[in-house]
Order: sequence, then structure tokens, then C-alpha cells
Amino acid sequence: MSLLASLFNRGDAKNTGRAPLRPLYAAIVARAREPHWYEAGAVPDTIDGRFDMVVAVLSLVLLRMEALDLQGESARLTEIFVEDMDGQIRQIGFGDLVVGKQIGKMMSALGGRLSAYRDGLSGEARLGDAIGRNIFRGEAPEPAALAHVEAGLRTLAATLEALSADALLAGRLGA
Repeated sequence: MSLLASLFNRGDAKNTGRAPLRPLYAAIVARAREPHWYEAGAVPDTIDGRFDMVVAVLSLVLLRMEALDLQGESARLTEIFVEDMDGQIRQIGFGDLVVGKQIGKMMSALGGRLSAYRDGLSGEARLGDAIGRNIFRGEAPEPAALAHVEAGLRTLAATLEALSADALLAGRLGA
């Protein structure tokens, strides 16, 4: 077990606290894996592209949790994300010495994207610019693809905005 995993897995009580949020995390991953992102949105269907979409959807959910003052649940959801990414990195074949650094980079990416998507959705910055940097990694997509991803994220953000805390925590992210 990696150092990060051992820090986040301190006994059954800690894991039990995460259990109610696993359906929400599963819904986030399912939303991020919807084919339209990769087809009409031209998000690269690669490890990086899938990570970028999970982080985009997770970021929108975390922003909604922030607005609902759900800090504890937000922290546990982030722990589930770290646990999942740890497992994914290990499946790819990275060893213990590299996993911690990779998780650190992923958490840094999540933090940066939270800020970028918050600014883009509030109008303080252009959401399309944040999407171009963070999902397309600076590779200019076709305008229609970028528009599709931006519209999809805006629609998801509006759907999340309408959800109660209970509906959100249950993973009912809408269609």
C-alpha cells in the first residue's frame, strides 16, 4: 500500500465515511466517460483525455459542493478520487516510488482546474480558454468540438446548480 493510500485508509471508520459517496464518484466517472465528449467533443480518448474529463466533471461537482457548504463530503470525495487514481497509476505499471509524485501532480491539476472552471463559469475568464488548456492541453480543437464540450460543461454546471445536497450526494447528476 502506498504512503498516500495508507494516509487516506485509516481504518474502517474512515472508509465507512467514504462509502456513501461512492455512488456519486461512480456517477462522475460515468458522466466523464459518455461517448459524446469523445465523439462530438473530440476529447482525446486516451488515458490523459479520460483523466481530463473525470477532473472536469469532478471539478464541477466539487464547486457545487462548495456552494452547498459540504466541505467534509468534498474532502471524502477527493479521497475517493485519489484512491482511484492511485489504483489506475498502479495498473499502468508505475511503482511505489513514482505513484506519490504522480498523485501530487494530479492533485495540483485538480486544484488548478477548480480555479479555472470556477472563473470560466462565473464569467471572470473564458470557459473555452480553460477547456482548451485543460482538456485539449493547448492543442486547438475544431471550433465545433470546443463548443460541444463547453456547452456540455455549462449544461452540467446548471444541472448541478439545481440539485439539492441530498440529490447531489446520492449521485443523481441528471441525464
